Amino acid sequence: MKSHWLSLTAAAAAAVIIGFASTILVLMQAAQSIGATLAQQASMAAILCFMMALTTLVLCLRYKMPMLTAWSTPGAALIVGSAHGVSYQVALGSFVFAGILMVVTGLVRPLERAIERMPPAIAAAMLAGVLLSYVLKVPPAAIAAPWLVLPLVFAFFSIRMIYPMYAVPVIVVLGLVLAGFSGSMGAGCCALGVTPLSFDVPQFEWPVMLGLGVPLYLVTMASQNLPGFAVLRASGYQPQVSGALVVTGLGSILSAPFGGHAVNMAAITASLVTGPDAHPDPTQRWKIAYPYFVIYVAVGLAAMSFVTILGALPKELVAAIAGLALFAPLMSGITAMVKDSADLEAAMVTFLVTASGVVMFGVGAAFWGLVAGMVVWGVKKFS
Repeated sequence: MKSHWLSLTAAAAAAVIIGFASTILVLMQAAQSIGATLAQQASMAAILCFMMALTTLVLCLRYKMPMLTAWSTPGAALIVGSAHGVSYQVALGSFVFAGILMVVTGLVRPLERAIERMPPAIAAAMLAGVLLSYVLKVPPAAIAAPWLVLPLVFAFFSIRMIYPMYAVPVIVVLGLVLAGFSGSMGAGCCALGVTPLSFDVPQFEWPVMLGLGVPLYLVTMASQNLPGFAVLRASGYQPQVSGALVVTGLGSILSAPFGGHAVNMAAITASLVTGPDAHPDPTQRWKIAYPYFVIYVAVGLAAMSFVTILGALPKELVAAIAGLALFAPLMSGITAMVKDSADLEAAMVTFLVTASGVVMFGVGAAFWGLVAGMVVWGVKKFS
């Protein structure tokens, strides 16, 4: 019987490249929004890579399924929009809190079922409200630096018509090439090295835990974990939801002091490893964990190099790449938001309040958007 290690390794490499290159700039912006230094940004990327490698290995070995994990891209986008004035250590405390909520959800079945029954339109609206500000930055960036941004926009939409999954990694590479040839790369872009982890003690403040930690938990559950489980089910697997939430929640808690915001089930990249292209035998696809582990550990060790190079890009280019990377998630969020006409009013309230960026009592807009939407939904449902 053939081992198919070549196809497994190729699928794992594709999942890592697409997952990392598509969202690393969003992650860096999240780190910068909470005042992370360059070393702390690199530590954030590195610890998430290490924890994704470890949690994937644990889940695959335990359940013999291709249960890949990833960092929460919607969560990173949420941090940028909801962490205004939040210090780095306090933000780490909210990351720990979100991880605790994930573990509790896995251990308490009624809570797990309650999250699954949360109106999808409201969860999608909260995500869309968070992502909107990112995508709106693309047109101003194109006006400010047309020679850098317009080729990326053209390439992005051209590639999406044929190979949508590869559109973002291609524009990241193209952006680096354009910045290099135009001479607009910042100083220090070639200062490479192995990544040291930076440890900081998390600080806990209730306004931030409510305004950042709770939305981070909810958006990760709704936009990453639930779709991730759906991908596995669509491929004929029956994932152990409770066990997966406990493992990823613990991974999130352990990574938080080093900068990690959230580890969760992979959704989009999981589709690369759950089909016959990875291995013709569904019972053997869990072995994807081995090359996935090795590749992500290697990427984590080189995280300082990636962060240094990408950090030297012009700000207009970073804004454009991040906005284009989140175009598809925004489109999916808006589609899900308006899908059910019965929940449309509540979803629109959630979307508008979240997108407004309003902050009350030190609590960010994503939380208030969720509260406002649920109030409207409850009044309409029970009146």
